[in-house]
Amino acid sequence: MKKENGVTKQVGKKLNFWQKLWKYRVLTLMCVPAMIFFFAFNYMPLPGIYVAFVKYNYRDGIFGSKFVGLQNFEFLWESGKLLSLTKNTILYNLAFILLGNLLAVVVAILLNEMRCKWFKKVSQTMMFLPYFISQVLVGFLVFNLLNYDTGFVNEILTRLGMEKWGPYSDPHVWPVLLVIIYLWQQTGYNSVVYFASICGIDAEMIEASKVDGANAFQRIRYILLPSLKPTVIILLLFALGGIVKGNFGLFYNIIGTNSLLYDTTDIIETFVYRATMTDFNFSTASAVGLYQSVVGFVIVMIVNYIVKKIEPDYSLF
Repeated sequence: MKKENGVTKQVGKKLNFWQKLWKYRVLTLMCVPAMIFFFAFNYMPLPGIYVAFVKYNYRDGIFGSKFVGLQNFEFLWESGKLLSLTKNTILYNLAFILLGNLLAVVVAILLNEMRCKWFKKVSQTMMFLPYFISQVLVGFLVFNLLNYDTGFVNEILTRLGMEKWGPYSDPHVWPVLLVIIYLWQQTGYNSVVYFASICGIDAEMIEASKVDGANAFQRIRYILLPSLKPTVIILLLFALGGIVKGNFGLFYNIIGTNSLLYDTTDIIETFVYRATMTDFNFSTASAVGLYQSVVGFVIVMIVNYIVKKIEPDYSLF
């Protein structure tokens, strides 16, 4: 009991961890499969990080192999490309994350504003379809479009009396091309989460805004976008965790081993693949993976700290 201004109020007893666990036991049981999954595939393998610091061989195993310290990281430093590879990887991923989420939000809002149901379903299907196309097939399509000798684009340019375009010898055009290809393939899939969030907005709020005379742009600005803000921030924070991990399938199947384009298209994964293709070992690959994870962790912590200072409710922790 607590007395304030002559009025006695009953104050609930603060529950400890085990009491809360029992009170919300149904919700806890619903989370058990997810907790088991993350424990089995994310926490149990953590001791395997040790392989990045040993000269691994199959006979002795991870903990029986010779400890070599940071020797497995040396080939990245000695190549002289670590900074440029990290820069390329981060810049591409920033473009993928920022432009991808922005376009996904726009697509989700446009789909929500469509009133013709059959056209909405057809549009969703057409935008979702590229996500299921293999990266190998995407590389094949891009090559047939941009090939200098027999590509579709150069065939059109030739028929129009224009000079042929040789993108496979020009490294400067590929940052834009790779971002466009990524957006074409991923936007439909990424928009699903935002479209689901829009569908979860209280319909009475939207109807009330219509009664008050709000037009479509005002509803988007004052209702839809503020409602999507928490989802956008959380997805951005999750995506930043993998900002140093490149999309190997996209880059390798489109660029391949074209050394003319390495200055602007080479990322950590493609470089490591070429460097270890003839002499692969788990230790080198693990060292690279550990480097990427550490940098990604630092970036997430910094961004989460900034978000917590600005909007505490939107931070991860």
